[in-house]
Amino acid sequence: MIKRLLLISFLCGWYNVLYAQKYTISGYISDAENGEVLIGANVYNANDYLGTITNNYGFYSLTLPQGTIKLTISFVGYSTFQQEIQLTENKTISVELKPTIEIEEVVVEGTRSEGGVTSSQMSLIEIPLKTISKLPSLLGETDIIKSIQLLPGVQSGSEGMSGMYVRGGGPDQNLILLDGVPVYNVNHLFGFFSVFNADAIQNVKLIKGGFPAHYGGRLSSVLDISMKEGNAKEFHGTGSVGIISSKLALEGPIGDKTSYIISGRRTYIDVLTYPIIQAAAKQNGMDELKAGYFFYDLNAKINHKFSDKSRLYLSAYTGKDKFYLKEASTYTDEYYNPETDSYDTEKRYYRNEAGFWWGNLTTALRWSYALSDKLFLSTTGTFSSYKMVTLAEMVYNNQRPNRAEYMSGILDWGAKVDFDYYPVPNHYFKFGVSETYHTYNPGALAVSYDSGSGEVEEAEFGNNKIFTHELAAYVEDDIRIGDLLKVNAGLRWSGFKVRNEFFNGLEPRLSARFLLSENWSVKGSYAQMSQYINLLTTSKIGLPTDLWVPATDILKPQKARQVALGSMYKLKNEYEISVEGFYKTMDNLVEYKEGASIFSLENDWENNVALGKGWSYGLEFLVMKQLGNTTGWIGYTLSKSDRLFDKSGQEISFGEKFPYTYDRRHDISFVLSQKINKRMDIGLTWVFGTGNATTLGFESYPEYNANSNDYYYDMWRGQVINYKGRNNYRMPSYHRLDVGINFHKEKKWGKRTWNFSVYNAYNRKNPFYLDWGYDNNTKQTKLYKYSIFQIMPSFSYSFEF
Repeated sequence: MIKRLLLISFLCGWYNVLYAQKYTISGYISDAENGEVLIGANVYNANDYLGTITNNYGFYSLTLPQGTIKLTISFVGYSTFQQEIQLTENKTISVELKPTIEIEEVVVEGTRSEGGVTSSQMSLIEIPLKTISKLPSLLGETDIIKSIQLLPGVQSGSEGMSGMYVRGGGPDQNLILLDGVPVYNVNHLFGFFSVFNADAIQNVKLIKGGFPAHYGGRLSSVLDISMKEGNAKEFHGTGSVGIISSKLALEGPIGDKTSYIISGRRTYIDVLTYPIIQAAAKQNGMDELKAGYFFYDLNAKINHKFSDKSRLYLSAYTGKDKFYLKEASTYTDEYYNPETDSYDTEKRYYRNEAGFWWGNLTTALRWSYALSDKLFLSTTGTFSSYKMVTLAEMVYNNQRPNRAEYMSGILDWGAKVDFDYYPVPNHYFKFGVSETYHTYNPGALAVSYDSGSGEVEEAEFGNNKIFTHELAAYVEDDIRIGDLLKVNAGLRWSGFKVRNEFFNGLEPRLSARFLLSENWSVKGSYAQMSQYINLLTTSKIGLPTDLWVPATDILKPQKARQVALGSMYKLKNEYEISVEGFYKTMDNLVEYKEGASIFSLENDWENNVALGKGWSYGLEFLVMKQLGNTTGWIGYTLSKSDRLFDKSGQEISFGEKFPYTYDRRHDISFVLSQKINKRMDIGLTWVFGTGNATTLGFESYPEYNANSNDYYYDMWRGQVINYKGRNNYRMPSYHRLDVGINFHKEKKWGKRTWNFSVYNAYNRKNPFYLDWGYDNNTKQTKLYKYSIFQIMPSFSYSFEF
């Protein structure tokens, strides 16, 4: 017995000795030029390839056995850092990486990236902002969303739109985060531009499947956008002047521990059209005429470093679109006076005013703290608001104003706590909890008018506000099993309290990769998602009149299950070649019932919608090159997406399966950026897509004319139109070539760039929508195609100092 106790004591003692001989290296990785942290940088020991990546705050932790290690840190577009270290104690090592001059990889003996081929994450694409800035622009505006639309698995909406439709999902099924805060409306000018100003953005990450457990709340994708933190080294500025807008960004340090960035953008279409409008007012003898449209964006962020372990970040974004019209006139009216049996004149006055505006406001306050060498804490408080207002007001003579105002929107307060835990190199744990308090305003119309008796009558129509709580908790582990297998396994619980109903459930997540060789891997994933928010749309162009509404006791939460299988190969350390197949099912999808819309105020919105199912499956192929003077990618998607609404009383398309509006069999994109020399680079994009599905009437019943006791046949104005089902017609195929060229020149004060771009270079008349019309020449009904953008040249001037 004593021998056994001695043996156990010996083994335990030996275990403790071995354990004591492991030490932890931790720290932050940042840019040497501006101090910005680098998210997803690779940190590993080149002797055995045990490693990790930096988190969203640039923090890493790596526990290794005592001895000599070759600490290696790499990141795309930066020189690789490598240092031999004698590891005999816990160390804090923060490293600043230097950007490479020509954006080409610096080869260091024993380097191997922990991203791409070797990562357990699949269906993930990160686009360097330098690549986005070199692509052709529309009206001089570089657009992040439009660049993402060029990736396989991501489809745009109609011509020129900024909407995202990922793997058969709708625009409400994308979780779009700006510094961790959901952004509900990402479009300007009905979707022609997105709200994200590229000058204020540091990192863009798109996930289409295999979602890690720390993401949730949407079915189809996550677009995670991080704002710049501000240059911590020196004052710096960028700006540009284009055809319809200008922007300016300023950043710099405040002392040794604080940095900031502030950027703004505004269009001046209203300013350019002002002389034309005033000339029209004068010509028509009007007292006042104001009309116009503009949008603006404002981003700001400040961060403070309390110590090497503690940092505070405050970021905010606000943006707004506004249409406005105001006209006033005084005129002389002639009327008959029976008392004098003559015609008298009287001066009369009228004023009409109409407006339409929508906008976002988001704020995030984050505090990060390294609790130990292995445990990292992040706490975040968030605020997000989206509001849309439409108003009309008319004043006649001395009467009180007749006014109508329609409002809808959503407002969120949220808080979350996240932990990153690095026990050993083969495990990377994440866990946390979150809560969001939503206030939904599904639409209300307020009317006030002069009753004629001097009193003002008021009335309200529409829906009451709805208050909800959304809860979540998650845990995930990125596990390395031997040299070949890596798995990310996670579990997310989500709950939603609305009225007297509480929905909740578990969402398992699993993704894995298996190395076939150092440069070739196969990957697979499964994800189950829940969504408690819906977007009711009344058009195909992303109008801000679309309503955000919650899941309720009548409308159950949306659910999705997605499986994916793929392979990735890295060729010559320059090209990443990937192929992925996916299959996704969706339940409790929401659509307006036939004939219902946002303006159906006689019924509650819950009684105007139907619940259905959806399916989407496809194959995606991508070849991407991110290093060197020539960068870009070729993408191809083969996919199919259907919908079915067959519940009794909620049938759409007669209860039969129909193609989703943005179901496209084929999507092709070709993106090229070529650096000619230090002073010039060119970019071009070519896209092709199968035409969208649309609904057309194929016959109509004649309308009876009571005056002539006759019938007449009118194809597009008939009283009753037979549609033969939803999305029963396919638009012509879409294709377009955009070309751009940049001319750079170094100045004493910094750098200037002239950009010249041509959108739709070969003038393809792509369909925006189709409609029946009457051809006077043939005397027959004819289907007409309407296009918005034909060939469109533009230029812009940008500068850095």
